Amino acid sequence: MRIGILGSGLMGGKLGTIFARAGHEVVFSYSRSHEKLEELARSSQGKARAGTPRQAAQEADALLLAVHWSRMDDVLGKAGDLSGKVILSCSLPMNTGDTELVVAHTSSGAEELSRKVPKARVVSAFNTVPSEVLFDVFEARHKKARPSLMYCGDDEDGKGTAAGLIRDAGFEPVDAGPLRIARYAEPFALLVAQLAYEGTGGPELAYRFERMGK
Repeated sequence: MRIGILGSGLMGGKLGTIFARAGHEVVFSYSRSHEKLEELARSSQGKARAGTPRQAAQEADALLLAVHWSRMDDVLGKAGDLSGKVILSCSLPMNTGDTELVVAHTSSGAEELSRKVPKARVVSAFNTVPSEVLFDVFEARHKKARPSLMYCGDDEDGKGTAAGLIRDAGFEPVDAGPLRIARYAEPFALLVAQLAYEGTGGPELAYRFERMGK
């Protein structure tokens, strides 16, 4: 699969690296430093290269959107026409100080993104785990008991693409339903962040849902 990475910070850089190591073709984009993008491509040890947001988006089968909420309109403008594209968004709608959600309760960041790109297929995914756990989960992907990872969206094909990439990253995908469920998943992501960064056990934190009584 060809995957474009829009935003190459901690989440975009690590997930792009994981996708490349899982055998996908990856284009890293949207960084202040092109040298950083080239280093990410080299260190991924897979089929990866650096490019512009438009280059990352044009030929992609799926896009990972991993930018700060304040940069959302800028990166979408640079990416160009995203009609029909599957967009996995791990971007939370945080204020500039990263202290609270600026969209909540009656909508979500994922829903607002879907309104900005109405012809794209938006799936909310990968925003409920800290970046520090991603490589550990990927390295342990062959174990029987995998951590869970929630995702939600309104397009079934897009959700299928998301579920496959979630498995490739080492998680067990949990379909939480339509995109409006992101209204609950995004605050849950802040709970995970609180436990990861303010708790005593460190940020390498994942979660797992289990069905009991089966």
